[in-house]
Amino acid sequence: MANTSQTLPQIRIRGRSFLALVLLPEAPLANWLQGLDNQLQRSSFFFLGKPVILNLELLTGKEEGLELLHTALAQRNIQIICVEGGSSSWPALQNWPKTFIFGNGKDIDNLDLPADPPTKTEATPCFIVDEQVRSGQSIFFPEGDVIITSSVASGAEIVAGGSIHVYGALRGRAIAGISGQHESRIFAYQLAAELMAIDGFYMTAEEIPEELNTKPAQVFLDDDMMTVAPLLKIK
Repeated sequence: MANTSQTLPQIRIRGRSFLALVLLPEAPLANWLQGLDNQLQRSSFFFLGKPVILNLELLTGKEEGLELLHTALAQRNIQIICVEGGSSSWPALQNWPKTFIFGNGKDIDNLDLPADPPTKTEATPCFIVDEQVRSGQSIFFPEGDVIITSSVASGAEIVAGGSIHVYGALRGRAIAGISGQHESRIFAYQLAAELMAIDGFYMTAEEIPEELNTKPAQVFLDDDMMTVAPLLKIK
């Protein structure tokens, strides 16, 4: 056999982090799927193109319909990349695709605390974007706030660990508080977002009150309810 080791390319392997959504089904699964369908009617594209981790920690492995749960999710265009919180030895999972990775991930907000806590004078990090965020672009900053001094176009996506501030029109997706910051907010000079989410709760464009649509407004969680309020000081 000829020695081709000198001509073949070196294979490069790199680590990469990205945002994955987590679904936690609850029993009875038929009711949970019905609730999921209700959510998808308001935002049919929410899971489109997004990798999903299926967390089974709220199940026992004996729930009716668990054998076909992955099929039911695939029919809803939900792409599972990993299963966690259950056991691959559960009989109900024996016919699930072998391509699923059975493992246990780690929440961003459950990272070990540093040995030395930050001092009170340490500033909270933020990420500032001084240009328009165009359709198809994605800004991902899990460490803190994202500030956009221009506009966010339809089809663009802003993901922040803290709050999101847009000093122009917000027409794309804005996902704040992904690290569990329940108090995060979304501010926009012209609120017209396709979708907004804070700490796992989300709202679609159709749910923005008509009187605040394309107006200066802020979005926050009030008793786990996405709430839109005007920015009264902006004229």
